[in-house]
Amino acid sequence: MVKSEFVYALPEEIKQGLTTDVYFTRTRRILERYGLLDAVVHAEVTVSGMPDGYKWAIFAGLREVLKLLEGRRVDVYALEEGEYFRRTDFHGVRVPVLSIEGPYGEFLELETPLLGFLASASGIATKAARVKKAAGDKLVLSFGARRQHPALATFIEYYAYIGGADGVSAVSGARALGIRPTGTMPHSLMILFRVFYGDHTLAWKAFDEVIESDVPRVVLADTFLDEAEEALLAARLLGSKLWGVRLDTPGSRRGSMEEIVREVKWKLKVNGFEHVKVVVSGGIDEYKIPALKEAGADAFGVGAAIATAPPIDYAMDIVAVKKDGEWIPISKRGKLPGRKKVYRCTSCDVDIVALEGEHPECPKCGKPMALLTRQFMKEGRVLEEPPPPSRVREKVLASLSRLEL
Repeated sequence: MVKSEFVYALPEEIKQGLTTDVYFTRTRRILERYGLLDAVVHAEVTVSGMPDGYKWAIFAGLREVLKLLEGRRVDVYALEEGEYFRRTDFHGVRVPVLSIEGPYGEFLELETPLLGFLASASGIATKAARVKKAAGDKLVLSFGARRQHPALATFIEYYAYIGGADGVSAVSGARALGIRPTGTMPHSLMILFRVFYGDHTLAWKAFDEVIESDVPRVVLADTFLDEAEEALLAARLLGSKLWGVRLDTPGSRRGSMEEIVREVKWKLKVNGFEHVKVVVSGGIDEYKIPALKEAGADAFGVGAAIATAPPIDYAMDIVAVKKDGEWIPISKRGKLPGRKKVYRCTSCDVDIVALEGEHPECPKCGKPMALLTRQFMKEGRVLEEPPPPSRVREKVLASLSRLEL
């Protein structure tokens, strides 16, 4: 990497295992010396721990894992992208969200980037799902590209959308998703119009004149004046064209943000602008949304909470090794050996981890359980193309009614 470049890993470097932890490269040398690189293993990925307060997570990053392992002599079994899961099953057994079978030398250096893909994607998607769960039928917009390394902007927006965000602001993220980017305007626009034209409200009129008519007119209404006053100025200036006003003022400026929202909504209503919606941004997460919803907020711009979401703490462990054509169940202490699959009772919402060949019945209702684990790769060949992000998002949204924060 030359000095003039940004510091980041290229896709080719990731696929070659150059972002691995060094002990894997040393392990390769040892296994090669002793003729064990082709030892066939079954390795599973489970969750060591959830972020504080999390009862469930959204499995995400499978798309990246399949790209990472494509062409390697391995089989991959996993939950579907967008499937919710809990850390352990009904009996307290850790849920294997993904498993790899094949010669260990085919993927040993890829464990580090594989876990990184899953930890980050699942963390972002899970936080987005939690935020959307709190928001309900109100809009959630991902504004977090500026809170992470720019090389991650597309990745962040992709998995924020999968997790339930209704729109994303980063241009590259929207392009990857096949949707239109969503956003309003920065304070800098009003500042420049104030300096050069003497009136910052002319920036709102300029936005309306220049930007395509099918882009919702949402103005930033907290630059120089009281939020309610700026909201009324915008409503009078743009009238029926105004879709909404965005409030980005930290609550510490003037007490409770909920009171600010309530005041803005009320004054818009009594002045005949009840159609104008209120978008709130700045330090928003799933814990602040309920009170803001109650105050009347219609949409939420969420940045750091999603973009810097705590990762899901995944670990990969060998749980079986093939010798002389037979699988030998074996694992380190603290982990349960054997090749496993995950089953769910769709009626009782109960999960069971079962050994290969077992077909469990629901411990609550006694009915046969549905198999959640599916094969996605055979001998390095992807068996089916990943579903479009819109379909994965629909899957996540459909599951939120069954989940609690």
